[in-house]
Amino acid sequence: MRGFEAIQAGHTPSELDELYKDILIHVTGFFRDAEAYGALREQVFPNLFRDRKPEDGPVRVWIPGCSTGEEVYSICIILLEYIWEQASNMPISSAAAKEIQVFATDISEASLDRARSGLYSEGAVSGVSAERLKRFFVRRDGGYQIIKSIREMCIFAKQNLAKDPPFSSLDLISCRNLLIYLGPVLQQRVIPAMHYGLKPTGYLMLGGSESLGAFSDHFTLIDKKHKIYQKKKTAARLVTYFTGFDYTQRKSEEPRSSNLPETVLTVEKEIERLLVNRYIPASVVVNEQLEIVQFHGRTGAFLEPAPGHPTFSLSKMAREGLLVDLRSALSKAKKDNSTVRKEGVVVTSNGSRRAVDLEVVPLRVQGSSERFFLVVFLDPAQKPTVPSRKRPPGRNERGRQSPVVRDNQRLTREVTQLKEQFQSLIEEHETTLEEFKTANEEVLSANEELQSTNEELETAKEELHSSNEELTTLNEELQNRPIRVNVKRKISPVGSMPTPFLVSAFSPTCFERAHSIRESVVFLCSLETFFSSP
Repeated sequence: MRGFEAIQAGHTPSELDELYKDILIHVTGFFRDAEAYGALREQVFPNLFRDRKPEDGPVRVWIPGCSTGEEVYSICIILLEYIWEQASNMPISSAAAKEIQVFATDISEASLDRARSGLYSEGAVSGVSAERLKRFFVRRDGGYQIIKSIREMCIFAKQNLAKDPPFSSLDLISCRNLLIYLGPVLQQRVIPAMHYGLKPTGYLMLGGSESLGAFSDHFTLIDKKHKIYQKKKTAARLVTYFTGFDYTQRKSEEPRSSNLPETVLTVEKEIERLLVNRYIPASVVVNEQLEIVQFHGRTGAFLEPAPGHPTFSLSKMAREGLLVDLRSALSKAKKDNSTVRKEGVVVTSNGSRRAVDLEVVPLRVQGSSERFFLVVFLDPAQKPTVPSRKRPPGRNERGRQSPVVRDNQRLTREVTQLKEQFQSLIEEHETTLEEFKTANEEVLSANEELQSTNEELETAKEELHSSNEELTTLNEELQNRPIRVNVKRKISPVGSMPTPFLVSAFSPTCFERAHSIRESVVFLCSLETFFSSP
């Protein structure tokens, strides 16, 4: 306890440094989990370099918790390989390296020094192919060193991820197997920081056993197996520890300072604004999770704020009578990827009922894999009136205009829509059930493998326990049972006399040579036979 207090008080800085080094975990390697690097190459890199312009700047990558740099250089290598393949086998040059900026951070200065040197032992590069060793490494005494052009691409810096601000305008963050060592409180600080550092279409890669938790709504899942996510373009910026809680206040004050004088607005823009505000139909833009990301026109007759916690969920904001047809149209538009129209939907608004036509149009933003849907609320189309002589309505016309007939037609239409939605739900349930079956089979297979491994470990444990008992028994017998042997030895012709002496049957050297009790007994018998012979 006194030693701990002394370390806390700073009286033993050397012990504090040693404790600090022991706490840190440095488990890394070149191309660890090769399939994850393959997923980066196939699903992320093409989007980073597609239609990239010079003014977009270099590709910026950040690897927090880089340890001794193996993961950093692995990402650099596959990035360069991809660039060279796309550029028809571009030779190694500093020009290619300038297209990439890699930021690698860690809390340990010793690890960063090793990473900067790029020097690794033969054991550390055992997982690197011979072709890559020849192309990206230089042979040094006792190991290999990363070539200079790759080392110059990387910027290694000390950083406490839970306290220091992140880098910005990043295309890719590789934070693999770091969040598992952080508690929930620290994760709530780290994940918003990484979200802040990414570009609107940036990518985040986590370890296989890690997840985003409560922040998953702000990212789109690209690869479930390898935990690759993409930042949502429309996601609101998260409040981070380095911006503080005053960020929302500053955000609300920004438009005041950026307001332009009325004289700057052109006549065309003013006319366009007036037309949009007055004549555009009421509509909203939603994402695949049915969250509203944009409002257009006057939507109060069809949507209203839900009670309780503020939300932009379309399902919770839709007025009475609208939700069934709305979900059905969205589901069909998502499945068929085509425009869907629903006519004559009855909506209850402020105690009155009105008919409305729904139109759902699928949208896709360029450069993003996320899908959006435009939901338009239209007044029912009016049939053109043709002048004709007024005639008194007949019996059939009076029947068609009666409230009972209209209610029957409405109920028939709703039943048909409910059947369609029920069929869609059945299909979705079957698809989900198949996915669950596949996942269950994988879990069962993994469980069997774990059981087999457990049985092997139990067997090995029993064998070790048995060997330990034999060695303990042998040690006790050899230490507690010295043997006295009378030895008769022939001497010179002058005379002879028996010389009894005490022989310690087994010295420590003999203990090491003996492997079992049986061999020891045989050895003792042979000694007695030798010395008892004339």
